[in-house]
Amino acid sequence: MVFEVRDKDLGGRIGKLTTKSGVVETPTFFPVVNPVRQFKEVSVGLLKELGFTQIITNAYIIRKAMGNRVRDVHELLGFNGVVMTDSGAYQLLRYGDEKVRLDPVEIVKFQESIGSDIAVIADVPTRDDATYDEALYSVDETLRRAALSAKLITDSNALWVLPIQGGIHLDLVRKCAMIGKEFEGFSIYAIGSPVLLMEKYKYSKVFEMILTIKKIVPIDKAVHLFGAGHPMIIPFAVALGVDMFDSASYILYARDGRYMTERGTYMLKDLDYLPCECPICNKYDVKSLMEMSREERVRSVALHNLYVILRGIKDVKVAIREGRLWELLEERARGHPSLRYLLKVFTRDEFVGWLELLDPRIRGDSHALFLYEGTSYFRPEIVRHEAYLNSHILRYGGGSRTAILTPMLVKRGKAVGQSDITVKLNAHLEDTYIYLPFFTLIPMTLIHVYPYSHFKLPEEVDVGTLLLFSRRLRRYVGMLLSKYGEVVILTCRCQSWSSEVFVKKSLRRLLGRDNLKLIDINPNQHV
Repeated sequence: MVFEVRDKDLGGRIGKLTTKSGVVETPTFFPVVNPVRQFKEVSVGLLKELGFTQIITNAYIIRKAMGNRVRDVHELLGFNGVVMTDSGAYQLLRYGDEKVRLDPVEIVKFQESIGSDIAVIADVPTRDDATYDEALYSVDETLRRAALSAKLITDSNALWVLPIQGGIHLDLVRKCAMIGKEFEGFSIYAIGSPVLLMEKYKYSKVFEMILTIKKIVPIDKAVHLFGAGHPMIIPFAVALGVDMFDSASYILYARDGRYMTERGTYMLKDLDYLPCECPICNKYDVKSLMEMSREERVRSVALHNLYVILRGIKDVKVAIREGRLWELLEERARGHPSLRYLLKVFTRDEFVGWLELLDPRIRGDSHALFLYEGTSYFRPEIVRHEAYLNSHILRYGGGSRTAILTPMLVKRGKAVGQSDITVKLNAHLEDTYIYLPFFTLIPMTLIHVYPYSHFKLPEEVDVGTLLLFSRRLRRYVGMLLSKYGEVVILTCRCQSWSSEVFVKKSLRRLLGRDNLKLIDINPNQHV
């Protein structure tokens, strides 16, 4: 088995990718190594010291600079870990086919000859500004080259990557993925040419491409995102199912004096303090970095950038293990306006449905759900609860019986009146519901079942969450009124969302019905 998944959360997964030179744990980041220039700035030895057991370099540059003199890419780079080679498609994207000549057959043979562990065919990238006809050509030519390459890699020891092209034209992305998945010999699929889109902060377009591809390619294959090298977007891409990343951002940013953080990028010269605890930032301050020679400063900032990327990958892995990846997205979204928008993208119907489908129902190690604001309504556990609640109301209860809705006390974690109200109103336990934001209604019979027994929500709920809660409460109360002879709602001024004023305002269209009653109570008398 080439790719084995060990843990999952949302679309994210921790897995093992087995190559001939070793196992790579995903999600993972491949630092781009320029085989000609980079050794003077950040050597492969420094990358190994940081803990990178995998790197990516460029077969086109190696071949152009050294011809057929190279026998083994590991020896050339002085690296005994996993080496991935790109075919030169990035250079083709940047400089055009007039300056970059790529023979798709020769570059495949060359990557085989130098012992690449992971190799990429010579695809034709789709520019972000490509017309439909231009994008169609890149798709058709990439598929033609994939068919040629598939015949050459039948007995290959390398893992071969098939980039899926089409750019922002999602129907072409879909076509490329549908045809591409039928080719034999490819172990990894890649999101084709997203670099220019990401440089223009068009992250939502990239994520639409990822979602389109993930819905088509085999779920047991690893997925690579080219050119993604900022910790800001890594958690969001992982949540959609991306397993591998690569970028030269760490060194390119350093050459420009750009300093990475999880919340964004700073110009080093504009900082008074270094907001990081990595070895570089613990050893130096801004002044000492600025006084270094250019080469030494570039190396130091590049190492810091790599530490931040590594920390971002580790944060994602911890979140997947704990089932908190959605919470990590919500946390990161508060760090930058563009990420805030990205989280909103994740609340679109097509994203919500896909994430709920991929998210595991059962976890070996369950943690309490942290529910923050309106975006928490779209995490898979809440979406799944909504589907269950609809079927529960339709299947159970009804007739002349009484349904009771009692609010949850957030501070105490108990339902108001859960000990005696049902007895006084002669109601069955299965006809009793707890109401509160996010879950809206929880059947009392499930109150001790995960996740209803393990969640935290704010003591003060924001206005946006209250509006969503109000609409959903009205819908479910309407369903109960059509099923039961009587619906009794207990209100309590102990919380804004359970007060008589809030409940009446939420249910104003239903209040005239004879079978709906509101009872305002003092929680201290019943809990």
